Amino acid sequence: MRYLFLTMLFAASALRADGERSGDFDYYVMALSWSPNWCELEGDARKSPQCDEDHGWVLHGLWPQYHRGFPAYCPTSERHPSRQQTAEMADIMGTPGLAWHQWKKHGVCSGLSATDYYALSREAYGTITRPKAFRKLDKRVTLPTSVVEEAFLKVNPGLEKDMLTITCRDGMIQEARVCLSKDLDPVPCGQDVVRDCRMKDALFTPVRD
Repeated sequence: MRYLFLTMLFAASALRADGERSGDFDYYVMALSWSPNWCELEGDARKSPQCDEDHGWVLHGLWPQYHRGFPAYCPTSERHPSRQQTAEMADIMGTPGLAWHQWKKHGVCSGLSATDYYALSREAYGTITRPKAFRKLDKRVTLPTSVVEEAFLKVNPGLEKDMLTITCRDGMIQEARVCLSKDLDPVPCGQDVVRDCRMKDALFTPVRD
């Protein structure tokens, strides 16, 4: 039993190596969260100001990634972002608080300053077209996650299926995650990222007015 516990502990730590050297990673994962679903799952309970706006796909984060696992909370000599800098990210991230958290956990591993990390995050967000069809929903629908994936692939000709994954949470579409090089070109995702949610009746809620 003790051997099994140690084996499991080692495997978990191998997937996420907190405190690794900043700038030492293989590619980025850009996570786009469908805001109305996040608000139903937890944002409303938190009274998040994000849920008072008509957000659709918001930028959850731009995450440095290894081919297997990811770094987090890396030591960095870079200055933390100012309140103004985090506030300026709220238009695409929903709240300044999320922008601050993403810097503290992931941005510090990018090897960039906070200014450059936020600028790169905004640039990454702009490289991917978000399908307009989902903003036209006027009621809650259930659909296969493959429909969401195909919608992204259709409006982003440079993407292939192994460069994008759709995740679910509690029966809802959660995120579209796109794998990008350090130059923000689409690249194949690692095996621990590329696993899609396979639900055929995932819930999708409309943008709030």
